[in-house]
Amino acid sequence: MRIGILGTGTLAAALGQAWASSGHELAVAGRSSAKTQDLAARLGHGVRALTPRQAVADRDAVLLAVSWQGAEDMLHSAGAGDGSLEGTALIDPTNAVEHGVGVVLTGPGEAMAQRIARLSPGAHVVKAFHMFPSDQWAKSRASDETLVTVAMCGDDPEALRLVGELVRDAGGAPTVLGSLDRARQLEEVAGFVIGLAFAGTDPSSAIPRVPSKAA
Repeated sequence: MRIGILGTGTLAAALGQAWASSGHELAVAGRSSAKTQDLAARLGHGVRALTPRQAVADRDAVLLAVSWQGAEDMLHSAGAGDGSLEGTALIDPTNAVEHGVGVVLTGPGEAMAQRIARLSPGAHVVKAFHMFPSDQWAKSRASDETLVTVAMCGDDPEALRLVGELVRDAGGAPTVLGSLDRARQLEEVAGFVIGLAFAGTDPSSAIPRVPSKAA
């Protein structure tokens, strides 16, 4: 696939490495030209350092790998409001939560993924990759551990299929929970996990083990 990555931090680097190693064509972009050039060089595999608007042009999928506070500015730089992401699978891994507490900071009933969709008319937003720290994706590629489940939601079947392939290439197992109106629920779960972790509790100990109903 042709993939654009908006952001130059740890998640951009981890998923970028996984996807570049899997043979995808990547372009990266960030607020800092120097950091963008550095990330492209570290990833290798012909990854290009471009401007945000260039990085999203003619892409099959775009990863918005920035903090939730920086999402609007980055989307503006990429021309999202002008339709530059129309028809593109736009992956939202953001967590709009209070650091160390886990309280969701968007408005009542509002999901960050839905806000991103409003800022990106025509884009096919998929909520994914928001439940694990960035180093999970480097670890998944380097070990034979049991695949982690990446819960996803979105409205476009083809976008969900594409993102599902990228989840597998990163070492995860995709599970679609429904349409984008489930995004708030997924974001609340992330806040729950973050809150427990900062309180010193293993989040997995607070989730009951229920047998899968899959055939």
